[in-house]
Amino acid sequence: MAETVLTNTGLDRFLALLDGKPEHREPAFARAAEAVLGLLALRGADRTSGLPEPTPALVRQLLVEDLPTFVYAAPGELAAYRAVLGELAGRFDEELRERIAAAVDECAPDFERAMRDPGNLTWHRWYASLLRSCGADLTDPEDVRGRLGSLDGAPLPDGVRRADLMARTALADVLLPEALTRAYVRDAEAPPPAGPLLDDHTVAAGIGTVAAALLDRWTAAGLAEQLAGPYARFAPGPEAFPHLALADALLGEHLDYYGDPSVPVPPPPAIEPGPVEEDADALTAAVEDLARSGPGVLGSEAPHLLYVSYQRGGTPESVARRAAEYEDWSVDPALEDLPVTVPDEAPAAYRTPPLPELVRLLGLPALSEADRARLDGPACDLAAVTDRLAATGLVFRTGDAFGLTPRGAGAVRYLLAVRGVAAPDAAETAAWSAPALVAAAAGWPAPAAARVLADWLHTRVDTAHAWSELLSALGTVHAGTPDAAAVRALFGLLDTGSAPADALRGALGDPVVGARAYEALRGRGEPADHLRVPTSARALRVLDHLPGKKGPLESRRAAFDEAAAAWPGGSAALVRAMAEADRPTAERVLGPLGISLP
Repeated sequence: MAETVLTNTGLDRFLALLDGKPEHREPAFARAAEAVLGLLALRGADRTSGLPEPTPALVRQLLVEDLPTFVYAAPGELAAYRAVLGELAGRFDEELRERIAAAVDECAPDFERAMRDPGNLTWHRWYASLLRSCGADLTDPEDVRGRLGSLDGAPLPDGVRRADLMARTALADVLLPEALTRAYVRDAEAPPPAGPLLDDHTVAAGIGTVAAALLDRWTAAGLAEQLAGPYARFAPGPEAFPHLALADALLGEHLDYYGDPSVPVPPPPAIEPGPVEEDADALTAAVEDLARSGPGVLGSEAPHLLYVSYQRGGTPESVARRAAEYEDWSVDPALEDLPVTVPDEAPAAYRTPPLPELVRLLGLPALSEADRARLDGPACDLAAVTDRLAATGLVFRTGDAFGLTPRGAGAVRYLLAVRGVAAPDAAETAAWSAPALVAAAAGWPAPAAARVLADWLHTRVDTAHAWSELLSALGTVHAGTPDAAAVRALFGLLDTGSAPADALRGALGDPVVGARAYEALRGRGEPADHLRVPTSARALRVLDHLPGKKGPLESRRAAFDEAAAAWPGGSAALVRAMAEADRPTAERVLGPLGISLP
C-alpha cells in the first residue's frame, strides 16, 4: 500500500507480522499503520531492521504535530494510531515497548485534543471529514470527486475562520515537502540498508506532487488534485486574504502594547455581525491608500488608530487629544483613556475644539489660543485620516469624536483573531472566572474595565457571592508583582454604592482591599469595624493614594510626611508596612522621594 508513494517503510512486513487479531484486519488499522510508519520514516527513524524504530521524541512529534497536520482520522479511529505504535515497538524489544508505551500514554491527551482541535484543520483534513460525514469512500477518487461539489458553502466549525484553514494549510504545504526533501537527501548521503524512501523517478515528478499524493492517502483519494483544480475555490490560498497584511500590523500594535498575543483586549460594548472578510478587505484597502497618499505623516498611522479604537473597548476618542499625543504634548495620563461625548450632529468639516474644551481634554491648563492654532494642522490631518477610514462605514467621526462602528468593531476583532490575538466578546468575558477577569482588566483602559466588571457582576445578578468572588480576586491576583497596584485600582472602578453590604463587610479582613471596603461602607453611612482591617490593607491604601507620577517631588514628599504623621509608629513603621504589603510598588513610589525600604 505505502509503496505507491513511500517505498521501504516496512508496512507490508509489519502487517504480516501481526497476530491476525480482528482489530488488526480493520481498514482503519491498516490506514493508521501506513501513516505512522511513513511519518516515522520521513522523520528519520532508524530503519536498519526493516521497520522504522520509534523513539519517545519521534512519538511525541508524530502524535502531537504530524498526525494533526497531515492526517484525517475519524474520532473513533484515533485509538488505532496509538495501537500501531504499541505493536511496532513490540517488534523490537521489551525495554523499547515499555518506553514507547509510556510516551504514548503521556501524549495521549494532547494527541486527542490536537486531532479534534479545529485550529489544526487544513483544507484537506476539513473536506475529508465532510466527505466522511456524507458517506463518501475516502479511498475512491471518483466517489470523492462526485461528492465534493455538494459541499459548497458548508459552514465551518464554531470559532474557525477560512483564514485559519488557509494558514494551517500553507504551513502543511511547507512542512511536508520539507520533510520529503530532507528524507531524500538523507538517504542519498547515507543509503540505508532497507533502501530509500523515495526513488529518483518519483522525485523527478516533483516534491510537491509526492506531497499531494501522500495527502491523498492520508485524507481522501484525489482530494488534493480537486482542491488544486476544479474546486480550487473551496480551498483559497493567501492571495484570497489581502487583509492579512492589516492583521499583521494590528498584531504588531498589540505586541507593542502588551507583548503577548494571549493577553486579551477588552470587548467593545456592541459588535454588529457582518461579512467580516469583506469588511476587513475594505479597511485594508483604505489603510493601504492612506499609506500611499495620506495627509502628511499621519497617513501611515491608520493601523494604530484602528487598534487603539478597539483597545479602548469601543469608547470614542478625541481627534485633538490623539493629535496632541502625536505632537508629543504632555497630555495628562489620567485623561488619555477617558471617552469623549459624541455629539448628535456636527459640521462635516473638522474644527479643533474651543480652548476651554481643549484644556479639559488634555489636562493642560496653561494652553493658549496660540497653542490651539499650532495643533490645528495636525488635528485636521488626523481628522482627514479618520474620514477616509469612515468612508468604509466601519469607522465614524462626528465633530472631534471618532471610533469604530459596531460593524467596524466586528471587522477589527476578526483581524486580531486571525493573527492569534485574544479578542473576547462581551459574552465571553462575562463567563470568565473572577481571577481571569481581574488579571485581564488590570491592563485595560479604566472606562472599558469598569464596564466589563459591571457586566460581569450584573450577569450574576449582583449577588453577595459574586461580589465576594470579585473582591477576593482583587486581593490575590498578581499579588507581590509590579502589577498588584493596577489590580487594586480596579476597586475604584466598582459601583460599591450598589454592592451588597455583606460582601463589603466580608472583605474588611482582606489584607489587600480591607481598607477600601471599610471606606466604601462608611461612605454609605453603614457601620463597619475598623479593627477588622489588617495593617497591610491600611498601608496599601495610603501607598496607593500617594502621587506616584505627577507633581514636584517636594509636594509628593509632603504628602508622604502628612500620611506618616498620622500613622502609628511614624514614618519608619509606615514604610515597613508598605514594603511588607507590596514591595515593588513601594520601591517605585517611595524611591524617587529618597525613602529607602527596610
